[in-house]
This record gives sequence, C-alpha cells and structure tokens, in this order.
Amino acid sequence: MAFEEIIPAVRAAQDAAEPDEFGAMSRYVDLDGPVHYLDFGGPADGPLLVCVHGLGGSHVNWVAIGPELAKTCRVLALDLAGHGRTPLAGRSPGVHANRRLLHRFLSEVVRGPVILIGNSMGGMISLAEAAEAPGEVSGLVLVDPALPLARTGKLDRVVASRFLGGMIPGLGERVMARRRGAQTPEEVAVETLAVCCVDYQRVPLPVYEATVRVVEERHGHPEVATAYLGAARSLMGVMALKRAYNKRMRSLLQPVLLLHGDHDRLVPLAAAEEAARANPRWRFEVAKDIGHVPQLEAPDWTTEKILDWLATEGASAAAATTGTRPLIPAHPRSAGQQQG
Repeated sequence: MAFEEIIPAVRAAQDAAEPDEFGAMSRYVDLDGPVHYLDFGGPADGPLLVCVHGLGGSHVNWVAIGPELAKTCRVLALDLAGHGRTPLAGRSPGVHANRRLLHRFLSEVVRGPVILIGNSMGGMISLAEAAEAPGEVSGLVLVDPALPLARTGKLDRVVASRFLGGMIPGLGERVMARRRGAQTPEEVAVETLAVCCVDYQRVPLPVYEATVRVVEERHGHPEVATAYLGAARSLMGVMALKRAYNKRMRSLLQPVLLLHGDHDRLVPLAAAEEAARANPRWRFEVAKDIGHVPQLEAPDWTTEKILDWLATEGASAAAATTGTRPLIPAHPRSAGQQQG
C-alpha cells in the first residue's frame, strides 16, 4: 500500500469501529496535518498513559504491553510526525517540533495531565514535555531513553558508524536509499529489531508481523528517509548539549521510573546509570540480557515494573490523571467497562 493511501485506509477501518488483533483502535486527529494514534482502551476512570515511540519506530512499539496495561489503565500510543502512519505533511521531524506536536496532542486531544511512557527518542521528547509543560505531565516512564553518552561509556561501533554517516547531509540520504532499496520490508524490520534487541526472536510473533506490515506501508516512500535522518540529526544535536540536557533532567519534579536494558547497543547502560545517580529520586530498574526495547523484547518484565511503580512511587502521578476526557472518542472496551 502506498504511504499516501494509509490515511484513508485507516480511517475506513476506524469508521467500522472494530478493535484490531491487539484490542486497539486506530484513530486520527488533525494537528496542522493528520496525527495517528492507537487507543488500547481501558477503564475510563483509570490512570491515563500516553506512549511515545523512538527514532524510526511507531505505535507498533507498544502493542506488546498496551493490552495488558489497558486492563487497569487508559492507554494511547501516537505516531510522531514522519513515523508510522503520521505523515510529515509539511511538518518537521525534529525533536523540538515533535515535542510541540506531542504537547498539542496532550492539551487539545487528551486534555492532560497524563503519564508519558517514552522509549529512546520518545523518552527524550517525553522528558522535554514534562520539563516544559509540567501541568500536562504528572509522571514519566522512561524506557531506554536517548541520553548523552556517559563519561565511562562507549558507543557500539556498528551503531556509531550508522549515526555518524547519517549526520552528513547528502551522504546519509544516499547510504539509506541504497541500503533500503536493496532490502525487502521484512529485511528492513529484521535489521532494525536485530540492532535494538539482544535476540529479536523474543519479540512476540504477532508484534513482529505487525512491525513488518507498518514497514510495508511505508517502504520506498521518499518521506521515510527524510523523516528518519531529520529526526536523527535533531536527536544528536540535543544529546550533544549534555550540560543543558542534564539540567533539564534535574529540573523534573514529577515521579520518574527509568527502565533500561543492560545490553542496549544504542544507549549504553552507563548513560542510564549516570542519569540515575544524578537523579536519586527516580526509581531505576535494569532488565538483564535485554537491549534497547524492553517493551518488545521483555514485555512481561516491562509491564510488571510499570504497574508496580504506578501502585507505589507513581501512585500520586496516576491519581492526578484520572477523570473523564470528552475529546477522546469512546473505545468499545472502555464503554463496556463503564457499563459494568
């Protein structure tokens, strides 16, 4: 399916009002262009969680934990500009622009406060939103967030070569076009998961298949490289300002849960350990033998840690998010729970 055909196709499915295989409904809102998000449902008066994916990711990054979290929480997962089913539509894919997009989603659609769950670049964006708009964010779950390199940390050679090459205008576009042009959508998905996971075969099969489908929808469209490289260059620019980034982290007043895989090749564990030491109020948990996306590679562990935090250190944050939000369309699961 061509990328420009995604929006009408999903809107048609949305009109049918039938949850997908993960119990989630695809929805769109207009924020200076279409923004796609998944609604996993959940009790209407439960804690409201909004999940934010990382660089090159999408809503699919949350389908392994969304249904379980939705048993007690209201769960949404949006696609950032240029990712998943949200086209650029003239918008920038950069970190700051997507932070503003997230802010509009929270303030105009969801009507916060919410708890943000952010992975990788999504963690960086969620952290920035919590610092700049604390009234919208009552708590943070950072899952292997993009962090400045620690003094004692070393970046994986393969990862470093990819990112450094992508930073050079023109070269990054040529390299990505050549590599992706020679790959099938499934090969692209496998390559990405292999870098992000210790063992990508731990990713549940339905989640893996959904990941491939999203890559197929976008495969070959020129906007994919533009969005990816634009976001990557912006991300690296933010990480380079380590002092400002650390100051922003220390400024957070909200409860924070920091989860990190000990075999993360993209954001070394040393970076998370340094952030945890500098912010002792945060709860810090390490997933053993897990890579950059614990929510995909270790969904049970990730879900358990989030739910336990919501009941303990994050209880005040969870309580602050409860209440009705009329701008969020009713989800069949939510409606059923309300009636019960």
